[in-house]
Amino acid sequence: MSWNVENLFDCHDDPLKDDGEFLPESERRWTPARYWRKQDQLARTIAAVEPQNGWPLLVGMMEVENDSVLFDLTRRSPLRRAGYDFLVTQSPDVRGIDVALLYQPKAFRLLAHCSVRVPSVQNGFRPTRDILHATGLLPSGDTLHVVAVHLPSRSGNSRQSARHRRLAMSSLCTVLDSLQGKKTVLMGDFNAEPSDPLFQMLEDRMISLMPQSKSELRKAKGTYVFQGQWGFLDHIFVSPALKPQAEPQAKVAAFPFLVDKDGHPFRTFRGPYYAGGISDHLPLFVEVDF
Repeated sequence: MSWNVENLFDCHDDPLKDDGEFLPESERRWTPARYWRKQDQLARTIAAVEPQNGWPLLVGMMEVENDSVLFDLTRRSPLRRAGYDFLVTQSPDVRGIDVALLYQPKAFRLLAHCSVRVPSVQNGFRPTRDILHATGLLPSGDTLHVVAVHLPSRSGNSRQSARHRRLAMSSLCTVLDSLQGKKTVLMGDFNAEPSDPLFQMLEDRMISLMPQSKSELRKAKGTYVFQGQWGFLDHIFVSPALKPQAEPQAKVAAFPFLVDKDGHPFRTFRGPYYAGGISDHLPLFVEVDF
């Protein structure tokens, strides 16, 4: 499962990060009550995606502030009965948002993990999120590599932001090249549509599990809405070594409680105003047998 959870911040000030808008006394009035409501909704969603054979093995999460919000989610919310452990990057992102991975330790025995820094500052860009790489052993004896990303946003100067995403993709490709021939899952918010030339960099490296044809894309709608238009900014890939016999397709978890009256993702905030929803993105999930 892969999900941008829209600003999962705690209610405490981090003097090293620009998180002032997510405090009880801020314009957004990010109170403990609103924080715990969001945590409960996140837990409810992950439970709803539960496949027939148990909880999702892996849950990539984007836009989480720190390990404390993940501790609360996995130990103090209704999700605690699922028994997840978690990893999270320590990125230089100015706002303090990071990339995380929840995993089932009994079915994914963690062997190693690391964060890969994108050289944004050295190339004249604002710092962005690190790339998370985890390696684990499955009950089958196979070693599985998991890479989770949140590429730079599309806001601001479009040409500038496109160059920044391409730089981040180059860093990602360096990681994937080191895993050539190995079983790898890649997931995250790429801030790019399936038709974006950016994905040409992944050709021969990864296989997309996203809807491919225009009719399939229209039917699936997308994971994100901008100015009334649906799109896929979130993606899941597998390496050629992991390609299953019958290639599955990632699905959008458009549960009724995840969408508003217009059928769009039920956001936590609309601008600075609290809307009471869960996230401005819908989750992706896929079941792969190999």
